[in-house]
Amino acid sequence: MWCTSCALAVEGSLKRLEGVREVSVHYPSATLCISGTPAATQLSTLAAKVKRLGYRLTELEPVGDAHGRLESESRYLTLRLMVGSLFGMWTMLASLLIYAGALPSERVELVVAWVSGAFSLPVVLFAGMPFYRAGWRTLMAKRPGMDVLVSLGVIGAVMVSVWLLWRGSAEVYFDTAVMLIVLLLVGRLVETLCRHRGLKALDALTLPDRNIKVWQNERWVSLPVAEVAAEMRVELAPGELVALDGTLDESGWIDTASLTGESLPRHFQAGQAIYAGCRYLGTTPIVMQVSAGVGKRRLDRLCDEMRRYQAKKGELQKLADRFAAWLSPLAMVLALLTLPAALLFGLGWEDALVRALSVLVVACPCAVGLAVPLASLAGSGQAMQQGVALRDPAVLETLARIRSVAMDKTGTLTTGSHAVLHWQAREGADRQALQRKLRAAVAGSEHPLAQALARWASSLGDQQSEPCEEVNEVPGEGRRVKLSSGEWLSVGSASWMARQRIVLPDQAEDAALAFASQVMVADEAGWLATLYLSDQPVDDAEPSVKRLLASGYVVAMISGDRQGAVSWLGERVGLAREACYAQRSPEAKARLLQALPSPTLYVGDGLNDTLSLAAADVGIAPLNASEAAREGASAQLMTPGIGGVVKLLGIAKRTRRIMVQNLFFSALYNTLALGLVVLMAIPPLVAVLAMAASSLTVTINAARLAWAEPDEEG
Repeated sequence: MWCTSCALAVEGSLKRLEGVREVSVHYPSATLCISGTPAATQLSTLAAKVKRLGYRLTELEPVGDAHGRLESESRYLTLRLMVGSLFGMWTMLASLLIYAGALPSERVELVVAWVSGAFSLPVVLFAGMPFYRAGWRTLMAKRPGMDVLVSLGVIGAVMVSVWLLWRGSAEVYFDTAVMLIVLLLVGRLVETLCRHRGLKALDALTLPDRNIKVWQNERWVSLPVAEVAAEMRVELAPGELVALDGTLDESGWIDTASLTGESLPRHFQAGQAIYAGCRYLGTTPIVMQVSAGVGKRRLDRLCDEMRRYQAKKGELQKLADRFAAWLSPLAMVLALLTLPAALLFGLGWEDALVRALSVLVVACPCAVGLAVPLASLAGSGQAMQQGVALRDPAVLETLARIRSVAMDKTGTLTTGSHAVLHWQAREGADRQALQRKLRAAVAGSEHPLAQALARWASSLGDQQSEPCEEVNEVPGEGRRVKLSSGEWLSVGSASWMARQRIVLPDQAEDAALAFASQVMVADEAGWLATLYLSDQPVDDAEPSVKRLLASGYVVAMISGDRQGAVSWLGERVGLAREACYAQRSPEAKARLLQALPSPTLYVGDGLNDTLSLAAADVGIAPLNASEAAREGASAQLMTPGIGGVVKLLGIAKRTRRIMVQNLFFSALYNTLALGLVVLMAIPPLVAVLAMAASSLTVTINAARLAWAEPDEEG
């Protein structure tokens, strides 16, 4: 498409199809979003309708193809701009000599005026051709827009100039036609580059095509990644980028920095899911079973969803489209009325034609049409650069007005990984000896609390541990191990210890740590130690919550966990006790959320959060959210923690400010300019410069959002 008028033409044409309920065409991303009956929304049906307008409709293109299309558009515009600038320069020079009175006689002025017209021909006939083509298409769609005005302005300027030359006058307006085309080409080229920049935000979600090793026909073969299907087993070489989603057949160290931004690698266990975009850091090859091939990977889904939802428009965009839709017909009517009105008021044919020409030129609604889409695209690109993938960029408008922020606890405000908060041991017990024995006792256990104990036992003291000769484990309850020294050690819950007839002392700390998970340790002499563990807050939970509170948001934590654990975490991150809601069912979470001041934002990661994500005005899924939560959210954090929520709110406020600025000033310009040009004489060249300046201002203002540093405080 050539401009927003093209988008409106396609939109208007498809709206008239029977069975179509809603149509939205997003010009910056060249994307169509349509809903209706299955018969009406078939690609073949839509493509045939669009083809009659002179456009081509295809399936959603890959990001690489979109880059190629925009690069082709840039070259297309650059060539026409070069032709327009080269020949237009001589046209402007000739006109300048005439205007300045620098020529010796009227006869020479007339010759120079003809020269000016000759140099304008390549500009008018070649560089301006896309405007005429788009104008004709929009007329066919009965949605005349900016290109119709531009075409009429150029043709009018040339015809008036030829008529004046035929009469022997050197006061021609070829320069107006040339300036109109050249300046609009500059604006279109800048718009295309901004669209290209916004599209580059999706590059973080694409991976290069390459060959990988696949186990096939009882041997390892090299296949293109696009040919590898689910259930196939592939080999990961040390340092290799993971190209597909899958599960590991064995444990290994994985660098998730490219996908999550984590600075330290993580140790993944056998059977644990990993996603395309991570990097294997082991020293020997390992095998992974593919769960999703190219096109169905987590990154592919995020990329496609983000680009599909770009076609949806917020209220500001709909307002801009309505304004641009009636502005073009109004300008043409005013231009037609200006000509006879000027003649009635005693102006000559020449002045009347110039006045009507100025009305056409000044009314071009390019700036209005670009006011919101470019700002939205720049805002969603900035969000992606800050680690937040927007499924619906139109949600930026709602995010800018958020009043309440509610969050889930486990997996959202916490890491989902337990750590030792406190420990008690019988009198005379040595900490290093306890850690050494405990490290041996829990080695190899997959229980989350056992893994937390292993981390604590390895954090201090002697790193040597005794091997176990015998292990007896009751899953979920505890384990009894025989160390190499012959000593027996038991590790498990208090209830399991009691069933083993181990006498446990009264714990003075129980009341204060009632929310924590308890793990008992006993040796042959009886009770040895009690360790208290709790899920830890994510690193940026406290600063993020405090920034939200300082910015005036109502912040709440809504969890299904116990009151003690919820209150403890709330105190850790800076929330008041009355803002922490515990033991809430999914239905109760949603009801409580709707009672908060709206618009509301909810951040949750689990299946039990999907109802709240739908009930909130905006839902956000953390990095490790479940599939159901990701599907129900408008945005997903691509980095650990919740700091992305603060950044996104700041970006949304800046984006809406720029949307409002663009829409207000572009609408004000068009309204005032139309009034002025009807009431008083404004040279067409001045009208061209004013129209182009308004479009460039909108574009540069949106680009300022894309290039600026994010404002976390909004």
